[in-house]
Amino acid sequence: MKIQLAKFAAALCLVLTLTLASVAQTAGAAAPAATTLSAEERAAALTSLQATDDAFLRSIAGLSEKQWRFKPAPDRWSVAEVSEHIAVSESSLLALVQTKFMMSPADPSKRAEAAGKDQIIMEKVPDRSHKAQAPEFLKPTNRWATEAELTKAFEDSRKATMDYIRTTNEDLRDHFGPHPVLGTLDAYQWILLISAHSERHTKQIEEVKADPNFPKE
Repeated sequence: MKIQLAKFAAALCLVLTLTLASVAQTAGAAAPAATTLSAEERAAALTSLQATDDAFLRSIAGLSEKQWRFKPAPDRWSVAEVSEHIAVSESSLLALVQTKFMMSPADPSKRAEAAGKDQIIMEKVPDRSHKAQAPEFLKPTNRWATEAELTKAFEDSRKATMDYIRTTNEDLRDHFGPHPVLGTLDAYQWILLISAHSERHTKQIEEVKADPNFPKE
């Protein structure tokens, strides 16, 4: 009798153990970990941000004041004006992501609308064969008096952008914002847009420097 009771108790313990394990697994499945960026997504964004940072700073390095302010035509921007547009866009777009798009409710149902647009952003936005008008709030207004002040503002904003991508655990792929040309973009794609945008306008700086009337010194 004692042996039978011992066997029954052991069996009961086994059943309870298996039941508790099953409950724990079910609870874990019902509360999945929050979605965040993959290591590959972080690396891709950071690589692009670093490359376009380096390219922009190289494009304006060593310019004289005359070269900095030269305008190829009355209706075209100088290097200073293009640089200002890049710098103000950097901080404005990051703020848009952090204080608007990421503050809106997550909506995974919109993922299909943004699918495949990473590559479009990185390939099409830098393409200078199609011109576009900047919105008024991103147009140059001589916000920074010197090249050094503008450069510092850009570097501070770019560092903030890269630090955000490097450290955030937020679900950038499930928050969205509308782009006037590209349609629905997720927050990660808006970060890619910051990089692609600076690449586009760094090319514009090179166009200004290639003008036959660009000052020699």
